Amino acid sequence: MAMDVFRNIGIIGRLNSNKVIETVKRLTRYLVTEGYHVILDERIAEVMPGHGMQVCGVGMLGEVCDLVIVVGGDGSLLGAARALAKYNTPVLGINRGRLGFLTDISPDDTMVEAVQAVLDGEYMVERRFLLDAEVKRDGNPIGSASALNDVVLHPGKSARMIAFDLYIDGQFVYNLRSDGLIVSTPTGSTAYSLSGGGPIMHPRLDALVLVPMFPHTLSSRPIVVGGESEIKVVVDASQGLYPTVSCDGQNHVSCAPGDSITIRKKAHKLKLIHPKGHNFYEICRTKLGWASNLGD
Repeated sequence: MAMDVFRNIGIIGRLNSNKVIETVKRLTRYLVTEGYHVILDERIAEVMPGHGMQVCGVGMLGEVCDLVIVVGGDGSLLGAARALAKYNTPVLGINRGRLGFLTDISPDDTMVEAVQAVLDGEYMVERRFLLDAEVKRDGNPIGSASALNDVVLHPGKSARMIAFDLYIDGQFVYNLRSDGLIVSTPTGSTAYSLSGGGPIMHPRLDALVLVPMFPHTLSSRPIVVGGESEIKVVVDASQGLYPTVSCDGQNHVSCAPGDSITIRKKAHKLKLIHPKGHNFYEICRTKLGWASNLGD
């Protein structure tokens, strides 16, 4: 497979973080010195006065860049992924957050060398699929959003359990009363889904996991289904509860009794770049505290 040539490089950074700005400044200085064309996302550019570089919105970054580097945590990369997937733009993450399953280059003294190795063609590509969620009321769409990690139905500000019907590929599964439902991709299986008791799924799996949150029926367990499955959740019309659908915990759609939420795979996938030697299980060991027998 021919490697991509990276000349136009976009930079997205998590806001409200001095450490991110320091890392972005160090990275951009290096890239410009090495002759790369650097384009800053307009939001990070606002907090870097006098930077002297080209600036554009995240959508335009997808159109004009050969590579977009996200400096922040996994949350920053989630937002970039939803915006950039449709452009097929490769995305590389530099971790300035806490847990880094997606952003796996360290911002320490080796950062520049790690980035340069990727630019030299020393990298791996992973295709991560996203989800589209659409909320309908009386058959009419009232809101939609996409997610790389998960789509979550939850009570919002209410403390009451939600009653809902679940359908998979048009087949009725159950009526459930619970604190909600997590529909997660393999990418999201190490995030909120994991906290809810869901399984860890390898990123290359073409599957979804449905995790009930504190179900009233103890026999309600996580269900793993094929990635092409269509998930439909219908909020109980008689309950009078107004739950919320949250995508990646960042985009939210308010629901009413009787609304339906349809979740299916998005047409476009994220093109995620990792440095050579990237190892999913090593990240699990490090981030989740798994035991290692390889010494200290």
